Amino acid sequence: MSQQLSIDLIQNRLKQHAASLLSESVYPRQAAVALLLRESKQKEVDILFIRRAERAGDPWSGHMAFPGGHMEDADQNLKNAAIRETQEEIGIDLEHVEYLGELDHLSANPVGRNLNMLIAPHVFVLHEPQREDLNYEVAETVWTPLMPIFTGDNHVQEDRHVGGQPTPYAGYRITGQHFVWGLTYRMLHSFCGVIDSNWLPPD
Repeated sequence: MSQQLSIDLIQNRLKQHAASLLSESVYPRQAAVALLLRESKQKEVDILFIRRAERAGDPWSGHMAFPGGHMEDADQNLKNAAIRETQEEIGIDLEHVEYLGELDHLSANPVGRNLNMLIAPHVFVLHEPQREDLNYEVAETVWTPLMPIFTGDNHVQEDRHVGGQPTPYAGYRITGQHFVWGLTYRMLHSFCGVIDSNWLPPD
């Protein structure tokens, strides 16, 4: 795709996308995340990541991720779960923020764990800044341009210590110090494929 990414382009592509949904009856555990976009001062599209706090027993402890979490009984649906969890984790209220659409459901399978859990990613765009208020689950938030991810310019391979030994994983090096890999990496590929049907994952 030769044209620059824009909120309008992403909105139009998501309107045309029919998300592939996993059966909630097959996955007793369900969670949702929010992909938050904004237009930068340079008229580029930025995307928000969080760095999860270091927590014992958390399969994604310390990882770069999107805000979100498990669906609760009070949630009407997975979109509402993404909205609630985002406010709880980083203080951003998505209730009246523009909603762009849903991406394909993914199955969460961290190495060494059988969670049998589906993840539903939902995309929102912030037209006005909001004050962030991080809870104990989040160490920091990171806004970064989406374009280098889309083009693969910051695509790298790095070793991660999984199962007690270093294993090479593909991912994106953002802001020079954060490595996005694993489940969040898969969600980004799903998102890029919606933006451009001819998009191919970087080698």
